[in-house]
Amino acid sequence: MALNAGSSALADLPLIRGSALRSSARHAQVAPGTEVNHQLIPVLPGLAGVLGEPGLRAGASYLIESSLSLALALMAQVSREGAWAAAIGLPDLGAQAAAGLGIDLDRLALIPEPGHAWLEVLSTVADAVDVVAIRPPHRPADQAVRRIAARMRQRGSTLLVLGEHWPGAFMRLSVTDSVWSGMRPDGHGHLAARHAQVTRVGKSGTDAQRMWLPAADGSVRPYAEPPTLRVVP
Repeated sequence: MALNAGSSALADLPLIRGSALRSSARHAQVAPGTEVNHQLIPVLPGLAGVLGEPGLRAGASYLIESSLSLALALMAQVSREGAWAAAIGLPDLGAQAAAGLGIDLDRLALIPEPGHAWLEVLSTVADAVDVVAIRPPHRPADQAVRRIAARMRQRGSTLLVLGEHWPGAFMRLSVTDSVWSGMRPDGHGHLAARHAQVTRVGKSGTDAQRMWLPAADGSVRPYAEPPTLRVVP
Protein backbone atom coordinates (compact mmCIF):
# COMPACT_ATOMS: atom_id res chain seq x y z
CA MET A 1 0.00 0.00 0.00
CA ALA A 2 1.51 3.32 -1.05
CA LEU A 3 0.49 6.44 0.86
CA ASN A 4 0.82 10.05 -0.15
CA ALA A 5 3.55 12.26 1.23
CA GLY A 6 3.32 14.66 4.15
CA SER A 7 0.14 15.45 6.04
CA SER A 8 -2.08 13.66 3.51
CA ALA A 9 -0.31 10.42 4.41
CA LEU A 10 -1.36 10.86 8.01
CA ALA A 11 -5.00 10.98 7.00
CA ASP A 12 -4.65 7.59 5.32
CA LEU A 13 -3.10 5.86 8.32
CA PRO A 14 -6.36 4.92 10.11
CA LEU A 15 -6.95 2.52 7.20
CA ILE A 16 -3.85 0.65 8.36
CA ARG A 17 -4.38 1.06 12.06
CA GLY A 18 -7.60 -0.90 12.37
CA SER A 19 -6.23 -3.90 10.50
CA ALA A 20 -2.87 -3.81 12.25
CA LEU A 21 -4.31 -3.70 15.73
CA ARG A 22 -6.63 -6.61 15.01
CA SER A 23 -3.80 -8.71 13.57
CA SER A 24 -1.27 -8.14 16.36
CA ALA A 25 -2.26 -9.12 19.88
CA ARG A 26 0.94 -7.58 21.18
CA HIS A 27 -0.31 -4.06 20.47
CA ALA A 28 -3.56 -4.66 22.29
CA GLN A 29 -1.69 -5.76 25.43
CA VAL A 30 0.71 -2.82 25.70
CA ALA A 31 -0.41 -0.11 28.09
CA PRO A 32 0.84 3.49 27.77
CA GLY A 33 4.26 3.89 29.37
CA THR A 34 4.94 0.16 29.50
CA GLU A 35 8.50 -0.95 28.80
CA VAL A 36 8.32 -3.70 26.17
CA ASN A 37 11.97 -4.20 25.20
CA HIS A 38 11.92 -7.75 26.54
CA GLN A 39 9.31 -8.76 23.96
CA LEU A 40 10.47 -9.94 20.55
CA ILE A 41 9.04 -9.30 17.10
CA PRO A 42 9.62 -12.36 14.89
CA VAL A 43 12.21 -12.37 12.11
CA LEU A 44 13.12 -14.96 9.50
CA PRO A 45 14.79 -17.94 11.23
CA GLY A 46 17.98 -17.39 9.26
CA LEU A 47 18.45 -13.95 10.84
CA ALA A 48 18.47 -15.11 14.46
CA GLY A 49 22.25 -15.49 14.45
CA VAL A 50 22.72 -11.99 13.07
CA LEU A 51 20.70 -10.45 15.92
CA GLY A 52 21.96 -12.78 18.61
CA GLU A 53 18.36 -13.60 19.52
CA PRO A 54 15.31 -14.90 17.62
CA GLY A 55 13.66 -11.54 17.00
CA LEU A 56 13.75 -7.76 17.09
CA ARG A 57 13.26 -6.08 20.44
CA ALA A 58 9.83 -4.47 20.61
CA GLY A 59 10.20 -0.77 21.30
CA ALA A 60 13.88 -0.65 20.28
CA SER A 61 15.71 1.16 17.50
CA TYR A 62 18.23 -0.55 15.20
CA LEU A 63 20.72 1.36 13.08
CA ILE A 64 21.39 -0.35 9.74
CA GLU A 65 24.30 0.89 7.68
CA SER A 66 24.36 0.57 3.91
CA SER A 67 21.81 -2.19 3.40
CA LEU A 68 18.21 -1.78 2.35
CA SER A 69 18.16 -5.54 1.70
CA LEU A 70 18.86 -6.32 5.36
CA ALA A 71 16.13 -3.94 6.50
CA LEU A 72 13.62 -5.58 4.17
CA ALA A 73 14.63 -9.05 5.33
CA LEU A 74 14.10 -8.00 8.95
CA MET A 75 10.53 -6.95 8.13
CA ALA A 76 9.59 -10.08 6.22
CA GLN A 77 8.47 -12.46 8.96
CA VAL A 78 6.21 -10.03 10.78
CA SER A 79 4.33 -9.31 7.54
CA ARG A 80 4.02 -13.05 6.85
CA GLU A 81 2.41 -13.52 10.24
CA GLY A 82 -0.36 -11.01 9.50
CA ALA A 83 0.93 -7.82 11.10
CA TRP A 84 2.04 -4.63 9.34
CA ALA A 85 5.40 -3.17 8.37
CA ALA A 86 6.05 0.27 6.90
CA ALA A 87 8.82 1.95 4.89
CA ILE A 88 9.24 5.73 5.09
CA GLY A 89 11.54 7.83 2.93
CA LEU A 90 12.68 4.94 0.74
CA PRO A 91 11.68 5.92 -2.81
CA ASP A 92 14.20 3.42 -4.22
CA LEU A 93 12.45 0.48 -2.57
CA GLY A 94 11.20 -1.89 -5.26
CA ALA A 95 8.17 -4.10 -4.72
CA GLN A 96 9.84 -6.99 -6.53
CA ALA A 97 12.91 -6.79 -4.28
CA ALA A 98 10.73 -6.64 -1.16
CA ALA A 99 8.70 -9.65 -2.23
CA GLY A 100 11.86 -11.51 -3.18
CA LEU A 101 13.13 -11.12 0.39
CA GLY A 102 9.90 -12.54 1.79
CA ILE A 103 7.73 -9.51 2.56
CA ASP A 104 3.97 -9.87 2.13
CA LEU A 105 3.27 -6.77 0.02
CA ASP A 106 -0.33 -6.70 1.25
CA ARG A 107 1.10 -5.95 4.71
CA LEU A 108 3.63 -3.29 3.71
CA ALA A 109 2.77 0.42 3.83
CA LEU A 110 4.96 2.67 1.68
CA ILE A 111 5.44 6.40 2.28
CA PRO A 112 8.29 7.13 -0.15
CA GLU A 113 8.27 10.93 0.19
CA PRO A 114 7.17 12.03 3.70
CA GLY A 115 8.43 15.57 3.14
CA HIS A 116 9.40 17.94 5.96
CA ALA A 117 6.91 16.27 8.29
CA TRP A 118 8.83 12.97 8.35
CA LEU A 119 9.14 12.92 12.14
CA GLU A 120 5.40 13.46 12.51
CA VAL A 121 4.73 10.74 9.94
CA LEU A 122 7.06 8.36 11.76
CA SER A 123 5.41 9.05 15.11
CA THR A 124 1.95 8.37 13.68
CA VAL A 125 3.00 5.25 11.78
CA ALA A 126 4.50 3.84 14.99
CA ASP A 127 0.96 3.69 16.41
CA ALA A 128 -0.18 1.39 13.64
CA VAL A 129 2.53 -1.05 12.67
CA ASP A 130 4.99 -3.48 14.25
CA VAL A 131 8.14 -2.57 12.33
CA VAL A 132 9.03 0.73 10.65
CA ALA A 133 12.01 1.26 8.36
CA ILE A 134 13.05 4.83 7.65
CA ARG A 135 15.88 6.70 5.95
CA PRO A 136 15.99 10.11 7.66
CA PRO A 137 16.56 12.98 5.21
CA HIS A 138 18.88 14.63 7.74
CA ARG A 139 20.20 14.11 11.24
CA PRO A 140 17.42 14.99 13.69
CA ALA A 141 17.92 16.78 16.98
CA ASP A 142 18.63 14.51 19.93
CA GLN A 143 15.46 15.75 21.65
CA ALA A 144 13.35 14.65 18.67
CA VAL A 145 15.02 11.24 18.71
CA ARG A 146 14.23 10.85 22.41
CA ARG A 147 10.55 11.65 21.73
CA ILE A 148 10.43 9.07 18.95
CA ALA A 149 12.17 6.47 21.15
CA ALA A 150 9.61 7.02 23.91
CA ARG A 151 6.80 6.66 21.38
CA MET A 152 8.21 3.40 20.03
CA ARG A 153 8.60 1.97 23.54
CA GLN A 154 5.09 2.98 24.48
CA ARG A 155 3.55 1.41 21.39
CA GLY A 156 5.84 -1.62 21.20
CA SER A 157 6.93 -0.88 17.64
CA THR A 158 10.45 -1.47 16.35
CA LEU A 159 12.37 1.12 14.34
CA LEU A 160 14.93 0.28 11.64
CA VAL A 161 16.96 3.38 10.75
CA LEU A 162 18.96 3.30 7.51
CA GLY A 163 21.84 5.69 7.98
CA GLU A 164 25.02 6.32 9.90
CA HIS A 165 23.78 7.90 13.13
CA TRP A 166 20.83 7.44 15.47
CA PRO A 167 21.35 8.26 19.17
CA GLY A 168 20.38 5.51 21.58
CA ALA A 169 20.15 2.74 18.99
CA PHE A 170 19.92 -0.65 20.67
CA MET A 171 22.07 -2.27 17.98
CA ARG A 172 24.13 -1.28 14.94
CA LEU A 173 24.16 -3.61 11.94
CA SER A 174 26.47 -3.15 8.98
CA VAL A 175 26.82 -5.08 5.74
CA THR A 176 30.22 -5.28 4.07
CA ASP A 177 32.24 -7.40 1.66
CA SER A 178 29.35 -8.32 -0.64
CA VAL A 179 29.95 -10.99 -3.28
CA TRP A 180 27.40 -11.50 -6.05
CA SER A 181 27.03 -14.66 -8.07
CA GLY A 182 25.18 -15.55 -11.24
CA MET A 183 27.24 -13.78 -13.90
CA ARG A 184 29.31 -15.97 -16.21
CA PRO A 185 32.95 -15.15 -17.01
CA ASP A 186 31.88 -13.83 -20.43
CA GLY A 187 29.71 -11.21 -18.72
CA HIS A 188 26.37 -12.80 -19.58
CA GLY A 189 23.74 -14.02 -17.17
CA HIS A 190 22.14 -12.16 -14.26
CA LEU A 191 22.87 -11.50 -10.61
CA ALA A 192 21.12 -14.31 -8.75
CA ALA A 193 22.48 -14.32 -5.20
CA ARG A 194 24.66 -12.37 -2.82
CA HIS A 195 26.56 -13.28 0.31
CA ALA A 196 28.00 -10.63 2.61
CA GLN A 197 29.36 -10.13 6.08
CA VAL A 198 26.86 -8.75 8.58
CA THR A 199 28.41 -7.23 11.70
CA ARG A 200 26.47 -6.63 14.89
CA VAL A 201 27.54 -4.09 17.50
CA GLY A 202 25.40 -3.86 20.61
CA LYS A 203 25.31 -4.03 24.37
CA SER A 204 26.14 -7.73 24.23
CA GLY A 205 29.31 -7.07 22.24
CA THR A 206 30.37 -7.42 18.62
CA ASP A 207 29.85 -10.36 16.32
CA ALA A 208 30.04 -10.99 12.59
CA GLN A 209 28.42 -13.61 10.41
CA ARG A 210 28.47 -14.22 6.69
CA MET A 211 24.97 -14.42 5.24
CA TRP A 212 23.20 -15.17 1.99
CA LEU A 213 21.32 -11.90 1.42
CA PRO A 214 19.60 -13.43 -0.52
CA ALA A 215 20.50 -16.93 -1.71
CA ALA A 216 19.59 -18.03 -5.23
CA ASP A 217 16.30 -19.47 -3.94
CA GLY A 218 15.39 -16.16 -2.29
CA SER A 219 16.07 -17.32 1.26
CA VAL A 220 18.11 -15.39 3.82
CA ARG A 221 20.38 -17.71 5.79
CA PRO A 222 23.96 -18.20 7.00
CA TYR A 223 26.50 -18.67 4.24
CA ALA A 224 28.37 -21.96 3.99
CA GLU A 225 31.51 -22.37 1.97
CA PRO A 226 31.07 -24.82 -0.92
CA PRO A 227 32.79 -28.15 -0.27
CA THR A 228 36.30 -28.53 -1.61
CA LEU A 229 36.62 -31.26 -4.20
CA ARG A 230 39.43 -33.71 -3.56
CA VAL A 231 41.22 -35.19 -6.52
CA VAL A 232 41.92 -38.88 -5.96
CA PRO A 233 45.10 -39.98 -7.78
